[in-house]
Amino acid sequence: MTEHAHQVSDRIGPGSVSVTRTGERTFEGMNERGSTVRIGPVEAEGHFTPGELLKLALAGCAAMSADRVAARRLGDDFAMTVWAHGTSDSDNRYSRVDEELLLDLSSLDDAERAKLIGLMVKAIDRSCTVARSVHDSIDLETTIDGTPV
Repeated sequence: MTEHAHQVSDRIGPGSVSVTRTGERTFEGMNERGSTVRIGPVEAEGHFTPGELLKLALAGCAAMSADRVAARRLGDDFAMTVWAHGTSDSDNRYSRVDEELLLDLSSLDDAERAKLIGLMVKAIDRSCTVARSVHDSIDLETTIDGTPV
C-alpha cells in the first residue's frame, strides 16, 4: 500500500486534528501531537467507525470530567470504566446514547454515595465539552454505579 501523509495546513493550532486516506473508506486520524487512530467501516479490522469515535469521545470526556472528584473520595487508584451505548437510527443519526460510569461506591454510606454521584454529575455537566456540544442533538442518558442521573 502507498504511504499516505497528512498534508500540512497553515491553520494548524491547538485542537486541530486531521484525517488522511489510507485506502478505500479507511483513514488515519491524527492530532497535533502526533497521536493516531485508524478510522473506517465496521468491516475494516482494527479501525473505529466515526460513530464509535463519537461515543468514545462522550465516554472519555465524562470519565476525564468526573475523575478528580471521584479520586478525592475514593483514592487515586480507584477503578472506573465508562461505556457509551447506542446505535444509529433509521435516519442514519444518533438520537440517543446511554452513558454508563461503572465504579465501586460500596465503601461509601448512602449519603456519601449520593453526594459523590451529585458532584460527578456536576463535574460532567460543567466540564464535558463533548456532551455540552451534542446535548441539544442527542438524548444523552447517564448512569453512575447503577443510578440513573
